[in-house]
Amino acid sequence: MSYSLEYIDIILLAMIAGFIFLRLRGILGKRTGFDGKISPAMDREFVKTVIDKKIKNENFDQVAQQDFLKGAKIAYETIITDFSDSDNKLTKCKNLLSKKIYDQFIKALDERKNKGHYAQITFIGINSAIIKEHKKINDTLEVTVDFVSEIITCIKDKDNKIISGDSEKIKKVYDTWIFSRDIKSNNPNWMLIDTVA
Repeated sequence: MSYSLEYIDIILLAMIAGFIFLRLRGILGKRTGFDGKISPAMDREFVKTVIDKKIKNENFDQVAQQDFLKGAKIAYETIITDFSDSDNKLTKCKNLLSKKIYDQFIKALDERKNKGHYAQITFIGINSAIIKEHKKINDTLEVTVDFVSEIITCIKDKDNKIISGDSEKIKKVYDTWIFSRDIKSNNPNWMLIDTVA
C-alpha cells in the first residue's frame, strides 16, 4: 500500500512539473531562428554594410535632405537671377559659389559686358528639385541635384535688340548642380562647386 502511495506522489509531482513547464514556455516562449555562430566573413560583411550606411547617411538623413533642398532652391534662384541680371555683376551669390565656379561666372560676365550685351530674365519658378546623388568624401559631403525650372530670358545688345532668347516665351530649363559642404565646419552654408552639362 505504501508503494502505491509513493507512485501516486511521483505521478502528481510529475504532473505539477509538466504544468509549470508548459506555463513557463507559454509565458517566456521558445528559441527560434538561427542559433549557430556567424562565420567571420559573414560578420565582416554585416559590419561593413552597417558602416557604409552610416557613412552614407551621416549628417544627411531624410530631414536634413528636405532642409537642404529648401536651401538649394533658394540658392538656385539667387544664382540664376544674379548671373542673368542686366548689371553683368555678381552681387548676391558670391558666398554661394566655390572659387572655381565664381571665376567661371565672372569670365562669362566679362565677355558679355565686353560685347555690350546684357541679360534680361524673369524667374517663373522651380518645377522640381531632386537629389540625384549624395556622397561623403573625407569630411566633405557632396550633393548632386537635378533642377527643372521655368524662366523667361533673353540677351540684348546696347541698342536693346534681342540677340538670343525670347522676352515673352517661358522656357523650361534642366540643370544638374553639385553642392558641397564641410561637415566639420561650423559654417552651415553649402556652395555650388560644379555644374553638369
